[in-house]
Amino acid sequence: MLHIDYQFQNKTLYQTAMTHSSYANEHRGNHLHHNERLEFLGDSVLGFVTADYLFTHYPDLPEGELTKLRAAVVCEGALCEIARELGIPQEIRLGHGEELGGGRERPSILADATEALLGAIFMDGGIEPARAFVLRFIPYKVEAAIAGGAFKDYKTMLQEIVQKNKQETLQYRLAGQSGPDHDKRFTMELLLNSNVFALGTGRSKKEAEQMAAKKALELMGEG
Repeated sequence: MLHIDYQFQNKTLYQTAMTHSSYANEHRGNHLHHNERLEFLGDSVLGFVTADYLFTHYPDLPEGELTKLRAAVVCEGALCEIARELGIPQEIRLGHGEELGGGRERPSILADATEALLGAIFMDGGIEPARAFVLRFIPYKVEAAIAGGAFKDYKTMLQEIVQKNKQETLQYRLAGQSGPDHDKRFTMELLLNSNVFALGTGRSKKEAEQMAAKKALELMGEG
C-alpha cells in the first residue's frame, strides 16, 4: 500500500486508482476499471482545495497571481514528485508494453495516478479526507513555487528602484513569528534608510520578505 494516512472503506476504489488503462485493456476478461474517470474527478478536487488554500492563506495576492501560483503547484511536475513520495511507481498496475516502455517512471502516468488517488479518496470518504490529503503537500509546494519565482519577484523590483538612489539603503528584519511548527507565520519588516517602511507576512521568511516588498511597492505607487 501507499504511504498515505487514509484507510479505504472501499478497496476497489484504491485498486482502480492504481490501474492504468493499459493494464485494464490487457485484462478485459476481469472487467477491470482503469483510473481515468477518477483522475478527472481528482483533478477538480485538487483545483478546488488548492484554490481554497491559496485564497485563505494569501489574502494580498490578486487573482492573476493566485492563478499562476495554483498552476505552478498542481502541474505535472509537482504531481509527479508527490507520486514518488507516496510510492505510486511501485503500486501502479501497468500493461506489459507500458511496463517495458518505462511507464512506471513516466511523469504523465504518475501525475494522473496521483489525481486518481485523490479522486478515490474523495469518493470513499468525502471532501475532508481529500482536503487533508492535498494539504499534506500543497503548503510546501506553494513555498517552493514562490521561492522559484512563480509570480513577480517583488524584492528584485524594489531593489532596482532603490538602487537608482545610491544614498538609500534597504534591508529586511524578522519582526516576529507565530503558530505551531507545522503552520508557522513569519512577519518581516522592510527597512528603508533604517526606518520601518512596510511589513510582510508569510509561511517562510523569504515569502514574508516578498510580501513586505510588494507592500512597499504599493506604497511607492509602483505596485
